[in-house]
Amino acid sequence: MILEVDEVENEDIENIIRLLDDKVAQGVSRIKVDVTDQEESGSVKEIHHHGRCDVGSPWATGTVRNFDC
Repeated sequence: MILEVDEVENEDIENIIRLLDDKVAQGVSRIKVDVTDQEESGSVKEIHHHGRCDVGSPWATGTVRNFDC
């Protein structure tokens, strides 16, 4: 079976929507989606944090002792 490009793109879009719907159904209130060609195709990486403003901060990454104000 040969899939047309539009069919593959539609399937990808439907998969992304399903992933986001599942997260919302689980109670996730904020979602940030980054798309890159630097990762393996089809891979997903999740980052969890305990607050709204700390993603990537020294406190969230555990490197606060190396943080210089």
